[in-house]
Amino acid sequence: MDLPTVAIVGRPNVGKSTLFNRLVGRKLALVDDRPGVTRDRREGEGFIGDVAFRVIDTAGLEEADADSLLGRMRAQTEAAILEADAVLFVIDARAGVLPSDRPFAELVRRAGCPVILIANKAEGGAGMAGAYDAFSLGLGDPIPFSAEHGEGLGSLQDALREVLPEPDEEDEDGEGGKGLRVAIVGRPNAGKSTLINRMIGEDRLLVGPEAGITRDSISLDWEWRGRRIKLHDTAGMRRRARIDDKLEKLAVSDGLRAVRFAEVVVVLLDATIPFEKQDLTIVDLVESEGRALVIGLNKWDLVADQPGLLKTLREDCTRLLPQVRGVSVVPLSGLAGDGIDKLMQAVVDASEVWSRRVSTARINAWLTDATQRNPPPAVSGRRIKIRYATQVKSRPPHFALFGNQLDALPKSYTRYLVNGLREAFDLPGAPIRLSLRTTKNPFEKG
Repeated sequence: MDLPTVAIVGRPNVGKSTLFNRLVGRKLALVDDRPGVTRDRREGEGFIGDVAFRVIDTAGLEEADADSLLGRMRAQTEAAILEADAVLFVIDARAGVLPSDRPFAELVRRAGCPVILIANKAEGGAGMAGAYDAFSLGLGDPIPFSAEHGEGLGSLQDALREVLPEPDEEDEDGEGGKGLRVAIVGRPNAGKSTLINRMIGEDRLLVGPEAGITRDSISLDWEWRGRRIKLHDTAGMRRRARIDDKLEKLAVSDGLRAVRFAEVVVVLLDATIPFEKQDLTIVDLVESEGRALVIGLNKWDLVADQPGLLKTLREDCTRLLPQVRGVSVVPLSGLAGDGIDKLMQAVVDASEVWSRRVSTARINAWLTDATQRNPPPAVSGRRIKIRYATQVKSRPPHFALFGNQLDALPKSYTRYLVNGLREAFDLPGAPIRLSLRTTKNPFEKG
């Protein structure tokens, strides 16, 4: 089961590890009255009632030089925040909101994921004044809580249920219990419904020469080589300016929703007129949504007699779609049933790449080599330094870099890094996310 992730963050000694132990149901994390006991991220499977999640205990957030131990601990905590589906921001209700709480409240707010504010050590109504003071952090309503005595668990359960995504059930092959979710998208009349009918072996979907027959996003269960697949046929996607009909607008919106819920998206092109502007726009959409991608060249039987065409089209794909460099381009014919096995193998391979994780040790070995071969540029006479990198998420692969002045890193250099990650760790075609986390020197006068 692929559980959603919850990170526990806050300044030192507010009870984060006690809360972690409470959520996992056993004493996995060391707990002591001294601040700074937790240094590394500790993970466990947490649950409150029927709400299950992966929970990460983090080091206390403190301002520190990036190269110091505290600075490296802070970088680990920031990586956990990036990885999380929700953040539990913990304050000490008895101490109230301290000045050191505020910059870190701003940090988690900027991270963009849901934040639940925990006013810990409020057992028996103690510290309620501090709990009310927590409203000033701008993180929503605080939950009065006692990690030591388990008070407030019901309120936390309700809050988590509202913000966490549903966990993905996985079978032995690592695929969703309802099957690998595959959306077939493309311009009108690219042959999406014809292809799906041929895949499932029956005329399940209405087809014809007219563009725009499909209006709803249709979901079908299928099995390919023993693997469960959930196929989504979608309405043809045209430019917004060319959509006047309200029903078609709703159909396209339904198709966009299918893309967002898919794991792999097959963008189907008409091989007789490939890589039209709208095709490129659709690929951009899939990449921006972070889905795994395969490009299918449908109606290949109509152009198969043109020597060298496939090589030319693959070169065109590399040139026109650098953001998904290495994506699989598969020739097929939905009408004749040719190329479907090759398409599905590409889909399964793309799903594996999309879900791939790379160890932090391998990433940093690569980073050292990459920055030695091509050092980051200098800004105002001071060289940008990338100190540390880690993968914070998969599906799609998401990497974080930590260092100084990274906000001044040129786009050309981030492209160099992304292409290097893609090549070094065999991530062809997958959308790659790269977060730049600048760590400030508190001793530097601004």
